[in-house]
Amino acid sequence: MNDEKITALEKKIQKEHGNIAGMVVLKDGRTVYENYFNGCGADDTIHVFSVTKSIVSILAGIAIDRGYIGSVDQKVLVFFPDYTVKRGEKTIQTITLKNLLTMTAPYKFRSAPYTRFFSSEDWVMAALDLLGGRKPVGEFRYMEMIGPDILSGILANATGQPVLDFAREALFEPLHIAVASNIVLYTPQEHVAFIKKNFASGWVADEKGHNTAGWGLTLTAVDMAKIGQLYLDGGKWEGRQIVSEEWVAESTAEHSRWEKEKLSYGYLWWTGILNGYAAMGNSGNIIYVNPADKMVVSIAALFKPTAKDIMEFIDKDVKPLFCGTEG
Repeated sequence: MNDEKITALEKKIQKEHGNIAGMVVLKDGRTVYENYFNGCGADDTIHVFSVTKSIVSILAGIAIDRGYIGSVDQKVLVFFPDYTVKRGEKTIQTITLKNLLTMTAPYKFRSAPYTRFFSSEDWVMAALDLLGGRKPVGEFRYMEMIGPDILSGILANATGQPVLDFAREALFEPLHIAVASNIVLYTPQEHVAFIKKNFASGWVADEKGHNTAGWGLTLTAVDMAKIGQLYLDGGKWEGRQIVSEEWVAESTAEHSRWEKEKLSYGYLWWTGILNGYAAMGNSGNIIYVNPADKMVVSIAALFKPTAKDIMEFIDKDVKPLFCGTEG
């Protein structure tokens, strides 16, 4: 690899993407680049924001593979038999697991009631209370934090164990990924403080122990690259089928579309991204997978509200350097 080009790449990172903490590039299953910035090292875990969603998608696939969940077409309320539907509510009964995975479920608010939501001790029930309403099922509506937590409740109820415990056994330990413990947040103020924190270790949970499904997981850049390689290899890791090849294909195929942003969506994965697909989180956190080039790019980034377009950086600077191609 040309040292001058690597130096130029890292200068651009420091100048234009100064919040990047770590970046790993895998090509043909080998690490061709790995470096860290902002005082971060290989073992430092970073809050990866909405990349969490794609991890939860993998867990849903494993749960289906193992028979804990029948299919994505199951109704959400099947997993909450004790839930009391509000009087006059006619929509929530029709919403499926697939609607949650594809962001095509409706909710009863225009602006997310974060303060009220994060003041609750049970985020799964709080999210269920907001699910449904007058909007039609099937219309894309991206939910950053509130809606996906219902998936956490589904996974816990279906598998009979907390999401972090299931994730450790089914996904993290086979990939040699260490997620310390629950990070319990009690107030909206603690939520804001966690979002702004540079380094953390664990997975955010509410007082009841429900792990967040839309954000809140911490990973290293290498952990993220492993997830990307797992998917690139059709769900296999070290010769073991962790999640079915069928789920990998289905979860990264287009199932819905955010027309406003001209983006396509799978099962909590962004699809049609630079000839591949990606798990994307706030501030430039990303796992980018390009099957044609057999390439994975993972970037762990510190919180920055005004982070520059990370996909443009990958397209214009990373891909040409490590693949010799653009676009």
